[in-house]
Amino acid sequence: MMAMHGSSAPPADLDLSRSKATEKGVFLASVEPEAGSFKQGELHSWVLTVKKPDGTPVEDATIAVDGGMPDHNHGLPTSPQATAHLGEGRYRVEGVKFNMGGWWVLRFAISSPAGDDEAVFNLTL
Repeated sequence: MMAMHGSSAPPADLDLSRSKATEKGVFLASVEPEAGSFKQGELHSWVLTVKKPDGTPVEDATIAVDGGMPDHNHGLPTSPQATAHLGEGRYRVEGVKFNMGGWWVLRFAISSPAGDDEAVFNLTL
């Protein structure tokens, strides 16, 4: 019975980079835990940095946050929100929680006068 509820291993070629071009290439995005690290089961904040392809910080973005566990087909146990613009294209995202080990996805929908795009980051715990 436990095998039915366990997670399978993430794909061997899973992209775990924390910096990348967004899906359509409108922005360059990077994400990191605000405290430098995070623990399973605890609420934590992340910082999403958004730049134009030429490296110019995006100061006027609206950020929506989503995510979940692809292996388990469920979303995040919380509803993270972008709560502050920190300057230099950096946005604080609060209320992130990973309640179990495995493969997680954080998805950021980014909207600004420069365009609309999405950044998807894979994490493993």
